[in-house]
Amino acid sequence: MSFIDIADLRLCYRFDGPDDAPVVMLSNSLGTNMAMWDAQMPALTARYRVLRYDGRGHGQSAVTPGPYSIEQLARDAVALLDALGLTRVRFCGLSLGGMVGQWLGAHAAERLSRLVLCNTTARIGAPDAYNARIDTVNKGGMAAIADGVLARWYTAPFIAAAPDAIAATRTMLLNTPAAGYVASCAAVRDMDQRDSAMRIAAPTLVIAGTHDLATPPAEGRFLVERIAGARYVELGAAHLSNIEAATAFTAALTEFLAD
Repeated sequence: MSFIDIADLRLCYRFDGPDDAPVVMLSNSLGTNMAMWDAQMPALTARYRVLRYDGRGHGQSAVTPGPYSIEQLARDAVALLDALGLTRVRFCGLSLGGMVGQWLGAHAAERLSRLVLCNTTARIGAPDAYNARIDTVNKGGMAAIADGVLARWYTAPFIAAAPDAIAATRTMLLNTPAAGYVASCAAVRDMDQRDSAMRIAAPTLVIAGTHDLATPPAEGRFLVERIAGARYVELGAAHLSNIEAATAFTAALTEFLAD
């Protein structure tokens, strides 16, 4: 792990893979940290230098006062690239990370050579649900939402069959600073990128999960319709498809990045 100070923020990041390889930047979902991508690392580091980072308010990065916005979180990603001297990267983000990716694709297109948007949406369909979640976390901490979140992130059969993965995810969620989570919930709640999605010009892959209740496949197909030339892959998984359907997810991701 390394740390870098960017304006008001100390960000935690790490590189893996060959120093001279093309860079793939991975952006995490709400309530996780960079470890969420562990299943993809062996395949990615065989060909790429992989940059992972904990977003503002998450993991080992600093928790700054909220609420946050998607633009703010996306500008953090740009500032990290600037500080590391990286002009252009392949970018993959899931859920909140995919919202960051949409902003980058529309507003910082010159920084992206390829874009992968996973289990994400241009606008959350039920913003009031995030107000309720914010209230619950403010009153009871992250433990108060853990079971409900895990039930949305994974299908019931996977929860029963993969206790180690569920335990690791629960630990990530519980270790997320409550203040950072709440501030990031506001960013998701307030986002609307439906119009700006049409400005995304980078070659784009959209990955959705058939059983995803948080960002259903219809949201992924909406993005594909708005982004010229975008490809679509739907996996038999819920929200964290990179974990539940790791093999198929990694295959789709690496195939697209290599084109």
